[in-house]
Amino acid sequence: MVVKKKTIKVEAVALDEETLCKLIGTERVKQLSHTLQSCLELTDPVQQIQLIKKAGSQLEALNEEEADDALDVCLKTLALVYTSVQPKNPLRRAVASSLGSVPKWLQGRTVDTLSSCLSDLLSSPSSEQFPRIIDTISACLDSFPTGKCGSDQFGFCRHIAQAQLMQWCLAAVKTSMLVLQRSQEAIGDVLQAQPDTLGGLLSCYTHILTDEEFVQAVQSTAGMAVVLLIRSVMGSGDEVASVVCGLLRSSVGGLESAPQWLRQRCEALCASDRPPGVSLYLCHGALAMLSWKGSLPGPQWEELLLLVPRTLMDLDVRVRESSTAMVVARVLTLWSGAALDCLQEEKHLCPPSLQVALCGGSELQRHLLEHIYSHWEHPLDGVRHQTRSLFHNLLRLHQRTKPSSCSPSEDPYLTELTHSLLGLEWHMRGKYGSLGCLVELHGAEHLLSIQPLLPSRLLDLMGDQTLAPYASDLLERLFISHKAQLSNRGSEDWMEHWHRTWVDPLLNVLCHTRPDQTTYILDYFLPKLLRCSPSSLTHMVQALQDAPPCRTGPSSSRGALGALMTCLRAARAQGVMASSEDDLWAGLVPLSLLQTALIHKHDQVRMDALGLVCESHRSTEVLTSQEMELIRYFLPSNLNSQSPGVRQQTISLLKKLLCRVKDSSQLLQKRLIQERAAKGRARDQHSLHQYKEFLRWLCGNLLEVLLPGASFSKCLMALNLLNLLAQLFTFTPDVFALGEVVTSAHAQNVLYCVASNFLEVKQLATSLLRQLPPAAVGLQAPQTMRRVLQASLDLSTSTKPYDSVTAAHLLSLLLQQPELIPVLLGCAEDQGLELQIDPLQTQASEALMLELNALAVVRYLLCCLQTELSGAESSLLQAAASFPLYGRAHCITAVLQQLNTDQTEQWRGLSSELIAACYRMSDVVSPVVQSSSPEGLIPMDSDSEMSGGLQRILQEIQPRDTNDFFNSARELEGDDASAQSRTPHTPPLNTGTEKEDGCNGEGYRVTAQMVLVCCWRSMKEVAMLLGQLCQSLPLQYTNENEPTCAGLITEEQVEGVGLYFRQQLLQSRHRGAFELAYVGFVRLTDMLCRSGSQALQQLPSRWLSEVLEEVKSSDPTSKLCATRRSAGIPFYIQALLSSEPKSSSCSLLKMTMRELIALAMPSAERNTDSSTVPQVHALNILRALYRDTRLGENIIPFVSDGMQAAVLGFTSPVWAVRNSSTLLFSTLITRIFGVKRGKDEHSKKNRMTGREFFTRFPALYPFLLTQLEEAAATVQSDSGHVKLHPSLFLLLLVLSRLYPSPMDGTFSPLGLAPFIPLIIRCSRSAVYRTREMAARALVPFVLLTQVPSTVHSLLQELPPEPGPKIQHNHIHGTLLQVCSHTPTSTQTSSLILGIYSAHSNHRLQNSCLVTRGVFLDVLMCLCGSKTSLLEEVDTLRQTALSVVTASELIHPDSSSPSLVPGSTQYLLSLAQLGLSVCVDSPHLWRGFEQRKQLLYSLLHSPHYEVRELALEGILRKLYEEEEEEKSPLWLDETTMSDLTNMAVHETRQQCLAKVLQVLCMLSNRCELLWKDGSKTLSQKDVLMHLLTLIFKLNFRDLFLSIMLQFSSFLQDPGAVACLDQWGALVCSCCGEEQPVEVKLMVTKVLVTCSSSLMTNPQLPLGFPATVSLWRSLFTLLQDEDQEVRDSASDFTCSVPAHLLSKDVAGGSVCPPAALDLTLQLLCGMFKLWGQLGAGILTLMQWLMGEEDGCDEEELPLLDEEDFLFEKGELNLWAEPLQWVKLLHRHLCSLIDTLEQNQGAGAVDPDQLLHFQTQARNKVLISQQALNRLPGLPQFSSTMEHARLTLRHHRAELALDALSRLTLTS
Repeated sequence: MVVKKKTIKVEAVALDEETLCKLIGTERVKQLSHTLQSCLELTDPVQQIQLIKKAGSQLEALNEEEADDALDVCLKTLALVYTSVQPKNPLRRAVASSLGSVPKWLQGRTVDTLSSCLSDLLSSPSSEQFPRIIDTISACLDSFPTGKCGSDQFGFCRHIAQAQLMQWCLAAVKTSMLVLQRSQEAIGDVLQAQPDTLGGLLSCYTHILTDEEFVQAVQSTAGMAVVLLIRSVMGSGDEVASVVCGLLRSSVGGLESAPQWLRQRCEALCASDRPPGVSLYLCHGALAMLSWKGSLPGPQWEELLLLVPRTLMDLDVRVRESSTAMVVARVLTLWSGAALDCLQEEKHLCPPSLQVALCGGSELQRHLLEHIYSHWEHPLDGVRHQTRSLFHNLLRLHQRTKPSSCSPSEDPYLTELTHSLLGLEWHMRGKYGSLGCLVELHGAEHLLSIQPLLPSRLLDLMGDQTLAPYASDLLERLFISHKAQLSNRGSEDWMEHWHRTWVDPLLNVLCHTRPDQTTYILDYFLPKLLRCSPSSLTHMVQALQDAPPCRTGPSSSRGALGALMTCLRAARAQGVMASSEDDLWAGLVPLSLLQTALIHKHDQVRMDALGLVCESHRSTEVLTSQEMELIRYFLPSNLNSQSPGVRQQTISLLKKLLCRVKDSSQLLQKRLIQERAAKGRARDQHSLHQYKEFLRWLCGNLLEVLLPGASFSKCLMALNLLNLLAQLFTFTPDVFALGEVVTSAHAQNVLYCVASNFLEVKQLATSLLRQLPPAAVGLQAPQTMRRVLQASLDLSTSTKPYDSVTAAHLLSLLLQQPELIPVLLGCAEDQGLELQIDPLQTQASEALMLELNALAVVRYLLCCLQTELSGAESSLLQAAASFPLYGRAHCITAVLQQLNTDQTEQWRGLSSELIAACYRMSDVVSPVVQSSSPEGLIPMDSDSEMSGGLQRILQEIQPRDTNDFFNSARELEGDDASAQSRTPHTPPLNTGTEKEDGCNGEGYRVTAQMVLVCCWRSMKEVAMLLGQLCQSLPLQYTNENEPTCAGLITEEQVEGVGLYFRQQLLQSRHRGAFELAYVGFVRLTDMLCRSGSQALQQLPSRWLSEVLEEVKSSDPTSKLCATRRSAGIPFYIQALLSSEPKSSSCSLLKMTMRELIALAMPSAERNTDSSTVPQVHALNILRALYRDTRLGENIIPFVSDGMQAAVLGFTSPVWAVRNSSTLLFSTLITRIFGVKRGKDEHSKKNRMTGREFFTRFPALYPFLLTQLEEAAATVQSDSGHVKLHPSLFLLLLVLSRLYPSPMDGTFSPLGLAPFIPLIIRCSRSAVYRTREMAARALVPFVLLTQVPSTVHSLLQELPPEPGPKIQHNHIHGTLLQVCSHTPTSTQTSSLILGIYSAHSNHRLQNSCLVTRGVFLDVLMCLCGSKTSLLEEVDTLRQTALSVVTASELIHPDSSSPSLVPGSTQYLLSLAQLGLSVCVDSPHLWRGFEQRKQLLYSLLHSPHYEVRELALEGILRKLYEEEEEEKSPLWLDETTMSDLTNMAVHETRQQCLAKVLQVLCMLSNRCELLWKDGSKTLSQKDVLMHLLTLIFKLNFRDLFLSIMLQFSSFLQDPGAVACLDQWGALVCSCCGEEQPVEVKLMVTKVLVTCSSSLMTNPQLPLGFPATVSLWRSLFTLLQDEDQEVRDSASDFTCSVPAHLLSKDVAGGSVCPPAALDLTLQLLCGMFKLWGQLGAGILTLMQWLMGEEDGCDEEELPLLDEEDFLFEKGELNLWAEPLQWVKLLHRHLCSLIDTLEQNQGAGAVDPDQLLHFQTQARNKVLISQQALNRLPGLPQFSSTMEHARLTLRHHRAELALDALSRLTLTS
C-alpha cells in the first residue's frame, strides 16, 4: 500500500521596516546583507529557505577581519527570524543550520545575539506566547552551544506558576531542567557572582510541589528539578545525599551542609504541614536525578537509599487517589532498579550493612512484600505491572546477596516464599506474575518439584475468562523454561517427558471438559505451546486419533474429534501446517472427519473446524478446491445459529477466508500478467475460475435464504456476509461479476428485510441495498419510489414504535435518489400540504443532491409534524391512537444524521423551526411524564366531570408533587355549548370502531399504555433531535477580540436547549423519558466542551453549581422528584461531570463529591421527612456517580466517604434515607469488589485481602472498627430483648468479603486481628440471621494456622455445665462459628476432647433443639469427613452413633410436639448424620449393624423433609457411583423393596418425584421388582398407576420423573397395552407452550426409545402412533430453545448404524443437519416398513400444513392494532418456509423411491384427488388474499403477508409433488 507523504506547512516570515532599513544601509558585509534583505522581501517561503541557506554559506566564509557592526545586525536579523517563526516551520531549522555553522570566532557573538532576543521575549510575555517561548528556549539549547544563552532564563517558570497553565508549566519545568543540565559550567560562574541566581527558580519549584492544584505530572517533574538543581549546585558528594535526606525527613537540620541561600529556599519544603505528595516527588527526583551505579560515594548515600522505600511505605497507607498509587508503585520499582545498580559491581564494594538490608527475609523486604500483596490486584493495570516488576527486582536483589552456587531448593527463603505463593487461592491474579518471576529467575523445575500437578491445575483455571490470560502467561513461562532445562540436561527421552508434563494434560482437558470452558485455551495457551514446539503437533494428532471414537451417545464434552480440530486450527493459524489437495488434510487427517466436525452439535467444535479451513498464516495463500467444498458443506447447516457468539465467530472466520480470496486473487492476476509458462498460467486461470464460481455460489445462496419468514439469526448472518462481499468485491462489473447474480426478486427480499422488527437487520439490509446494483433494486423508477415513500410516511405515524425506525431506514434509502423531490411534492399535493421546495439541478453533485433531498424531506416531515401537533394540543388521546408524534421526529433525526450541510441560509430558518416544534411537542406530552404516577394515566381533555373527579381525588390525597397538570386541565370557562364548540369531542375509551363526531368519521381506541408510550417516546425523540441539532449543525458564536464564527445555530439557542434538558431531567418521572433525555443532554455537553465559544464552555460549571444549590434547598414542595431514585437528577449531574476534560485536575468532580458527601452524611438537624430530602437526593446522586464507568478511577478517592455515608444512613429514622443508603451500599460493594459473575454469593472472586482493602481505603479501617464496636456493644442476648443495631448487618457483610493477607502474620497497623473479638461477640445476638452472618464473617479473619487455637478458644467459651441462666443464643452462635471452621485431619486431635466433653455435658440436659442440631452439624463435620481417619475420631463416632440410635429417627415419639421451634432443623441434622452412616460413608462407621433399620427409618419418617433429604442423598450417591463405575454396596433387596413401596404409596409430590428418579437410575442397572407391601406388582399395573398420576397431578418435577420412569419400562412386553396413551402423552408435550424442562425430558425419552419404538421394523405402536412420535421429534428439532434442539439432535447418535447411509456422518450433529438427516431416515423407515404410500400421504399432509388439526382458512385474522405490545407463542428460530422446502425435497425423493419399488405400498387415488383439489383451492384463495392486501404489504401488513405467502408456497409445492406422483402412478 502506497502512503502519501504528509506535506509540511511552510509559512513565510516578515520583519518590521526598521530592521530592513538597517540592512539596506550597510556598506560592508554587503553580500550577506543583500541576501537577507532579498529573503525578507519575498513572500514565497520555499525561496526564503533557499536564501537562508545561502546566507549560512556566506556567514561560514567570512573572515574575522571583515566583521563590523553590520554583521551584528545580520546576526540579530537571523535571530529574530529564528525566534519569531512557529516551532515546526522549516525556516527555523534552516536558520539554526546557518547559525550553527558560523566560524568559531563568531560563535560567541551568535550566542550573545540569541540571548538578547530571548531576553526581549521574556521581558513581558503574554500567556498566549508561553508555548512558543518554551519551545524556542528548548530549541536553542538543542541547536547551539550553551552558555549565556541559558543564564537569563531561570525566572521564566514563575509566570507559568502564577498563570496555572498546566501543560505549559510542564513544558516550562522540563525546559528549565534542560537549561540546568546543559549549563553546568556556566552555573558555577554565575553562582560565584550572584549566589541567589537560582533561588527564584527553586522557589518556583517549591510552589509547584506544595500547591495541590497542579497536576501530578507537573509536580513529579518539579520534584526531579529540585534534586537536579541541588546536585547542580552541590556536586555529587555525600552532602547532596544529606540534603535530600533532610528534605525527605522534612528536617531543617539535615540542610546544614547546603549553602545559605539554598537552605533558606528549601525550608518551605520542610514545613510540617506540607502535602504528603512532596515526599513522593522528591523520592522520584532523588532516584531519577542521582547516579546509583557502582559504589556509593558515602554513608549518606546508603542512608538515602534505605530511606526512600521507608518514606514510600509510610505514604502508601495515606494514598487515596489511584493516580498517586501509580506514582508510588513506579517510584518503588525505580528504587529497586537503583538498588540493583548498587549491587552490580563486585560485592566487596557494597557495604555489608546494605547487603543485609536488601537480602530476602530482611525487615525491608518484608515490608515491600506487604506492599506487593496489597497492590498486585489493584484496578489500575499500571500499578499491577509495577508491582510485578518490583517483585522481580526483589528476587534479583536477594539473588545478588547470596552465593552464585546456591540452588533454589537449598535456599530456605525461596522455598518458603514459593510454598506460600502456591498455597494462596488461585483466584488471586497477582500470584501468577509472582510465580512467573520465580520461573524466570530459578526455572520451572523449582516449581514442579514442589507442586507436580501444577500444569493440570493451571489448565483447569483456563475456563475462567478473568484468570485465563494470567494462567496462560504463567504456563508459557513454565513450559518454555522446562523445555530449556530438559534439553540442556541432554537425556534421550526428554521430549517425551516434556510431552507427558505439558501436552497430555492439555489433550485430557480438551477431550473431557465442556467446550465453553476451553475457549480460552485455544485463544491464549495452545498457540503459545505450538510456537514453542511445532513438532508436538504430530504427537497431538496421533494421540487423539488413537483415542476411542465417541459414538456412545450424547456428551457435554467435545471428545477427541473436537480436541483434534482445536489443535489443528491452532497449528494452521500459526503456520505449522497447511492444506493440501490430497484426501488427507495436510497429510494428517481424513476429509470425512473434517466434514463431521463442520456439522457437529457443539458450537466450539464447528468453529474450530471452520477456523481450520479459513485461517491461514499467509493472507495470500490460494484456496484449494477442498476448502471451497468444505465451506459449501458447512454453510447451509450453520446460517441459522441462535448464539450471538457463534454468529460473530462465523462471520469473523468467513471474513478471513474472503480476504484470502481477495488477496490471493490479486496475486493470481498479477502472476497471470507476469507468467510465461503455459502450465502455470492455466493453473492460475483455473484457480480464478474456481474463485468466481465459489463467490457467485456464495452470493446466490445467501440471497436465496432471505425469504419471508426467515429467522432473525439467518437474516443477520446472511446480510452480514453479503455486506462483506460488497465491501471486498463489490457488485459492480469486475472480475467476479457478482452483480449478475443479483436478481430483482433478490433485491426485493433484501428491501423487505428493512421491515424486520430487529434493528440490526434493518441496518444491515439498508447498508446492503445501497451497494446492490441500482437496476436490481429499482428504486429509481418513479412508481416504485412513490410506493416506498408513501409506505415510509405511513409508517412514521404508526402506533407501533418499531415502524418509525423502518420509516427512517426507508427514507435514508430514498435520499440517494435524484428524482425524490418531484415524488415528494406529489405526496405533499395529495396530502394538501403547501410545500415550497426548489427542484434539483440536473448537474448537481452527489453531496449536493443528498443535502437538497434531506432538506426537502425534513421540510415535509416538519410540516406534517406541525399539523399533527395542532391536533395533539386539542386531544392527546386522539394523537396517541391515530398519529403519535414520535415517529415524525425520529425520521427527522435520522435524516439529519446523514448529511454535512453547506446550505447555510436554507438550513438556518429550518433549524429554528425544528427547535420550536420540539418545544411544542414537549409541552404537549410533558404533563404525563412529569406527573407523580405517569403509568396508567389518561388525561381527559374535555370531560369536565371526570376531570373534576380527578381533581377532588388529588385534593384528598395531596400528592407530594407540584405538577399542575390537573389544575390546568383544558376546562373552558364558558358554558357547555361553547366548550363543545371549541374542543373536539373525545370518545370514551375502547370505543372499537364506532363513528364519533369531531374525529373525521374515524373511530379510535386508546389505552393508558398507548398514551404513556406516545408521551415518553415523544420526549425521547425530542431529546435526540435537539441533541442531534446541537451536535451536527455548525455553531455561530463570538468571542472577545475575535471575529464572529458563522453557523446555523446560535449560542442563545444552544443555551435554551440546555435549559430545556435541565427542566426535563429534573422534573420528569418516567424512567424512559429522563434516561433518553440524558442521552441527548450528553450530546449537548460534549458539544459545549468542543465548541469554540467561551460562553458555552462555562455553562456546565454554572449549571452544576445551580443544581447543587437547588438540591441543598429542596423540600417536599420542590419540583425535584424525591422518589424514583431522584429520577433524572443523577443523570443531569452525571452528564455535566462526564463532560469535564479527562486531562484536567477534575475540579468539578472534586467539588461536587465534597458537597454531596457533606449532604449525604447524617445530621441531627435532618431527622424528619421534610428535612431529609436533600440527603436522599445526595445519596441517590452518589450512587449514580459511583456506577458511572466514565469517571473511572477519579471516583475512587471518594469511596471511603461514600461507604461511611451509606452505613450511617441506616441509622436514620426516615425510611427514604435508609432505602437510598441500601442502594448506595450495594453499588459501593460492586465498585469495590467487582461485578459478581457467578451465582455463588460468597465466591472468592469478589473478595480481597484485608490489607489490600484497608490500604486502598485507609479511612474505612477506624470507621468500620468503631462502628463494629458500637454494634457489638448492643448485642446482649442475656437481657432477653432483641437489640438489632441498624448497621450491624452491613458491617458483617463488608467484613465477610475480606480474607487474610499472606503477610498478616507480621505486625501491621492495618491488621485484621482487632476485628476478631468483636465478630465473635456478635455471635451472641438474639437475631438468628446475625449469628449466621457473624459465623460467615469470622472465617476470612482466621488464618489456617490459627484455626485450632481459634476453635479451642470458642469451645472454652461454652458454659461448662447446664444451668437456668445459660443463653442458647450464645451457644448457638459459638457453635456456628466452630462449624464454619471445619478443621483438617492434622488439626483434629486437639479438638476431639473439647467437642466430646461439650457434647456429653449438654446432650441430655439440653432442651433447645436448635443448639442440639448445630452440635450434630459439628459432629458431622468431624465424623463424616473422609479425611478424618485419625483414631481419636473413633470415640466421637461411637458417641454420634449412640445419639442416632437413641434419637427420634429410630424411635419416634408420638407424644413430642412436632412444631417446636427448631425441630425440623434438628431432625434434618440427625438425618444428615444418619445418611452419612448408611449411605454416604458407611466404611467410616465400622461396627454399626443397624444400617438397614436406619435407612428404613429415614425413608419412612413421618416428616416429609427427612424423607426428601434421604432420597436426595441416595440420588446423589447413585450419580457419584455411576461416574466412578462402582456398584452400590449399601443397596440390597430390602431397600429396593422399600423404594418401590414408597413410590406406590408416597403422597408428597416432591418426595414422589425423587423416589421415581431413584428407581429410574436403579432400573438402568438391574430389573426392578415392584412391591406393594407383600404384593408383587406387574409392569402393567405399575404403568397404569403412573399414568393415573400423570393425569391426576400437576407437578413439573413429578411429571419429569414419571416420563423418565416410562422410558425405562418400554422394553417390557406387558407395557404394550399402555403405549397408546403414553405416545399421545409424549406428543402433547412438544408444543411451544410447554416448559423447557418438559420438552427436554421428552427429547430424552424419544432418544432413549428410538431403537425400541421409532426405528423398530415391527412397528409395536402401529403406523399412526409411530409417525406421530416422529412428528414430535421434528417439532422439537425446530424448537426455539437451543438446549431442546441440541437434546433432540442426539437422536442421530442412538440410531442403529445400519440404518444410516454410508455418506451420512454419524454421531452428534447440529439441529439443522439433524433435521435433514432425521427426515431422510424417516423416508428410509417408510421403505423398511413397506409403507411408502402411507408415508407419501403423511408427508403430503405435513407439507400442506394440515397436521395441526385445523384449516388455516378458518383461523381469524389477527388485528395488529389490538395491542401495542403483543408477545404470543413466537418461535424466532423455526423457519416454516425452509421446513416446507425440506419436506418437498424429501417427498419428491420418496416418490422416486415409490416408482422404483412398486410393491412397497400404493397411494389411494381418491386421497390423491382430494389432496389435488384442496391444494388448488389453497393456491387460489391465498393468491386472492395476497392481492387484496394494500401496496407494499411487507411493510404495512407484515404478519398477514408472511402468513399468506407461506400458505401459497405450501400449496404450490404440494401441487408440484402431486403432479410428480400422478405421473408416477
